[in-house]
Amino acid sequence: MSTPPAQSNNSKITVYVVSCWIFAAFGGLMFGYDIGISGGVSGMDDFLIKFFPNVYDRKLHAKENNYCKYDDQLLQLFTSSLYLSALVSSFFASKACSALGRRPTIFMASIFFIAGAIISAASEYRWMLIVGRILFGVGVGFGNETVPLFLTEVAPIQLRGAVNIMFQLFVTIGIFIANLVNYATSTMHPNGWRVSLGLAAVPAMLLLIGCFVITDTPASLIERGKDDQGKAALKKIRGVDNVEVEYMEIIDARDEAKAVKHSFRNLMKAASVPPLVIAILLQVFQQFTGINAIMFYAPVLFQTMGFKSDGALLSSVITGLVNVGSTFVSIYAVDKVGRRKLLLQACCQMLISQLAIGFILSAYLKETGTLDRTLATVVVVLVCTYVMSFAWSWGPLGWLIPSETFPMETRTAGFAFAVSTNMLFTSLIAQAFLTMLCKMQAYIFFFFSGWIVVMGLFVIFLLPETKGVPIDSMVEDVWKKHPVWKKLFKNE
Repeated sequence: MSTPPAQSNNSKITVYVVSCWIFAAFGGLMFGYDIGISGGVSGMDDFLIKFFPNVYDRKLHAKENNYCKYDDQLLQLFTSSLYLSALVSSFFASKACSALGRRPTIFMASIFFIAGAIISAASEYRWMLIVGRILFGVGVGFGNETVPLFLTEVAPIQLRGAVNIMFQLFVTIGIFIANLVNYATSTMHPNGWRVSLGLAAVPAMLLLIGCFVITDTPASLIERGKDDQGKAALKKIRGVDNVEVEYMEIIDARDEAKAVKHSFRNLMKAASVPPLVIAILLQVFQQFTGINAIMFYAPVLFQTMGFKSDGALLSSVITGLVNVGSTFVSIYAVDKVGRRKLLLQACCQMLISQLAIGFILSAYLKETGTLDRTLATVVVVLVCTYVMSFAWSWGPLGWLIPSETFPMETRTAGFAFAVSTNMLFTSLIAQAFLTMLCKMQAYIFFFFSGWIVVMGLFVIFLLPETKGVPIDSMVEDVWKKHPVWKKLFKNE
């Protein structure tokens, strides 16, 4: 039964609920720090000498191909192993999320991440480095599965988009902080890389502390049969005593969900097919914008263009700052403008930026030599315009839309598919990008541009607007009214 938004929109913004949003969003800070730290550490000479001496020797070779100097599968495995680990662990996180609740799963995410930071910083051998990355990955898998769901479930309907985007905001802040840390530690010989990796424990510690402040979500408590605790939690996060309408919506959704014995199997039922297809495609497209290729390897990419090591790290700091600032645009606009308009606008801006970068590099950056300073600066500006548009669109909305569109009975299972798909394609890009850069050279930017065109068509024809729709009313208010997806519900 659908309840009009106005009836369930009964809430106050209290200090407590804001603190819940912020503490949970530290899961994004944890993830972002790791994204940002990997590329900087991979470009540090001390790190390469210790673990990847072949790459270091190739880097020093006077006539080495600009596009191929970092092409090394083991170096790429350093980055991608985290995401393969996160892919597998997201399914375990889904089970933990349903059986234990959102808060205990977030707690586990922080513990795994802290363990990964300790082992990574203490690494003496390559296998220790990879073990640390795998533990980081388990932490990311558990955190990325749970935090967006938590934020969506505790947010009032009129702010659901903005609150969920706090996860992506903290991801961008984490990337920016990591860039600053790498810039500072790049001159700390020979152990600057240890400091960079070890400091990953800080956002995880903040998330751990937050677990003692936040409540579990009302939906999670009620789903596990704790109705009274769920109602109390609902009153606490809404800041009002009259929560009957929203409480009964959750009860009704729970009762429908109880009839579902196997949540993963039921993802094939009509109500879950549209959000599942969209969740998976959003994650695929998010990675094929090329964003993580740039964020992982920004220092490496800028060194390829001719910046010195410090200049490359400083350029990635600039793009990180743009990333943070632009995410605020999404927080402001997502519940006013809507999801579709932000995604389509960004497709246009990203396409222009990628094509321009590709044309400049293909024309002026040969296998040897560098770009002149003016053109290199233009490329940095174009990277910033590209990052800017991603940060207010495909970055945050790739997490928001899957977290708000699944029915309760398949919500954690469906979101696990979104997280695992994201991690799979993130790992593929991380593992393949430096090789692709070597083989395709500047044409790699045309490759990503082609995907952006496909993404725009996907939004136009398959993605409905979900702004202002209660999360337990998506089937009636969205899928059954969509010109494509309504065909799945003809027999209902």
